[in-house]
Amino acid sequence: MRLVNHEPNAIDLRTTPVHLGLGSRAKPVEGFAWDPEVLDAYSAAVAADGAEGRMVTIFDGEGLGDHWERHPAGDELVVCLSGSVTVTRDVDGVPEQVVLGPGEATVNPAGTWHAVDMAGPASILTITAGLGTDHRPRTDTRPTEHAGTSGPGTP
Repeated sequence: MRLVNHEPNAIDLRTTPVHLGLGSRAKPVEGFAWDPEVLDAYSAAVAADGAEGRMVTIFDGEGLGDHWERHPAGDELVVCLSGSVTVTRDVDGVPEQVVLGPGEATVNPAGTWHAVDMAGPASILTITAGLGTDHRPRTDTRPTEHAGTSGPGTP
């Protein structure tokens, strides 16, 4: 995994996220994967950006999301690119849902547990403050606890 300073070619955000960092810098994350070693390397490479760093990526999928997550360092923007997406947030133990169609977006406030469900094939673009992201398995309609394991995360 490495941050690329200048990429002259098209970037596929499905496989190569872009890190938005301090100084208004945008750096593709070459060799990125959703595994612990790469996530640790990414976290170390962007640590100097602190809470201001953001990861931009596209996710394709369908069906119910398998986890809850929250981003304590900052808000997350979720944009529906295609299909239909439901974002469920746990707001003080009460589920809050917003349904998105193509071109629509929602903001998950910093520290708010949320899950994403895709009705049929769908694509979303996320801009995420990944520093300190917490995850919980999705075994119920809301997270069972309000603490989690840290690490950069997905929507």
